[in-house]
Amino acid sequence: MKKFRGVFLKNDNEIGLMREANRIVSRILDELGENVKPGVPTMAFEEICRARCDEYGVRPAFLGYQGFPFALCCSINEEIVHGFPSKDRILDEGDIVSFDMGVVYEGFFGDSARTFGVGTVSSETQKLMDVTRESLLIGIEQAVPGNNLYDISAAIQSYVEGFDFGIVRRFVGHGIGSHLHEKPEIPNFVPKGMTGVPLKAGMVLAIEPMVTLGSHEVEVLEDKWTAVTKDRTLSAHFEHSIAITSDGPMILSRSD
Repeated sequence: MKKFRGVFLKNDNEIGLMREANRIVSRILDELGENVKPGVPTMAFEEICRARCDEYGVRPAFLGYQGFPFALCCSINEEIVHGFPSKDRILDEGDIVSFDMGVVYEGFFGDSARTFGVGTVSSETQKLMDVTRESLLIGIEQAVPGNNLYDISAAIQSYVEGFDFGIVRRFVGHGIGSHLHEKPEIPNFVPKGMTGVPLKAGMVLAIEPMVTLGSHEVEVLEDKWTAVTKDRTLSAHFEHSIAITSDGPMILSRSD
């Protein structure tokens, strides 16, 4: 493993291990999505995650990370990220729920997130989810050698703000590899007065736009983890782990 400006560059073998880690995450997210419906307690999704980690022989990446008490981040409606699964929190028709999940496979991390509608959602809510997912793919298109890290940020910001949605600034994407969070940080907006890192083949990035119907401002609840929109408008979250190759970006967090 080499370094470039503090960023670990992965070789083909390491990227292969991360592909398998992320493939497992994607399969788990597929199953979670299939079980999203009104009346389901969110702890049911935590139970699925733990059971599948046991089945695949992997370790949940988030469980115990800096004290986080669950394998799954489960965030509903105005909750942006780091929400807790609960026996008492029941999905209702029209809700949206974001799942952020990670695993460790042979020493390397996978990390991905998706937002799902519960039953029938409003057209505005569906648009929020669609734009967030599309902004992620548009950002990934910029992840090519020779571009700058902030080309990813600019593409996401331009697309999201074109719909007058808010972009969360407090939480950003990150490098990923043998550690869950590595350099560089990947904002979903272009920070003023800063210079982004040149992109090189071998970088592996977790890109994760978090988009709101209103303000980008955030509050963290008393549990010291759950982040919510300050104005309590809805928030959506999508994330892929990707490898930058000489042939362009490779999305690792897809199922077979």
